[in-house]
Amino acid sequence: MLSNDFFEREAPVVAKELIGKVVRRKYGNLWLAAAIVETEAYGSDKGNHAWLGRTAERESMWSPAGTIYMYMSQGGDSFNISVTGGGHVVLIKGGRPWIDKTSSIESLDAMQKLNPGAKGPRPAHKLLAGQALFARALDLKVSAWDGKQFDAEQFFIEDAGYRPKSIIRCRRLGLPKHRAPDLMLRYVDAAHLRSATQNPLGKKAWIAGKDYQRLSWEDLP
Repeated sequence: MLSNDFFEREAPVVAKELIGKVVRRKYGNLWLAAAIVETEAYGSDKGNHAWLGRTAERESMWSPAGTIYMYMSQGGDSFNISVTGGGHVVLIKGGRPWIDKTSSIESLDAMQKLNPGAKGPRPAHKLLAGQALFARALDLKVSAWDGKQFDAEQFFIEDAGYRPKSIIRCRRLGLPKHRAPDLMLRYVDAAHLRSATQNPLGKKAWIAGKDYQRLSWEDLP
């Protein structure tokens, strides 16, 4: 289980180093699990919810580093973690199912039932491809987890030994022009682009070096 010290760093550093980490959530007798594929960093910029003002719904953003911050996006519940610098967070944007001795194929089946597609089970690589899909597949709710600490018996993030060979750093998604949409604060595992909200290399108008960068682990953030 990652300690709070892991989150006591700047948002871009934490966002990058969360790529490949495994989120585990107890669900009945099962441990649901997902490897993080995509994150977004929100620090002292207008894209951050903190820029809109401190409210009761956003109070968790100012809690100690490592606190869970959840809010309702247009798609549903969204999972974030507070980091150093009051009001700064990392958004868990997308992931992929993680199967091992702790989290079996039965766990994947449960995740597919929690987050079904319109015509049946979602393909595994698309099951957590988006912030609301991620939360839904792991049964993460604002009402249950906002403002809480990670719990080794119920819900936590760990280093399971996977480290991506390269990461795509690119623009964050869904921000209007007046809220810093051009900042490259989105991170995607280059080996699992199809499990991201959107494949940053699939945008024909995007130019390498301007709209995205392919960097090694050591080069980031």
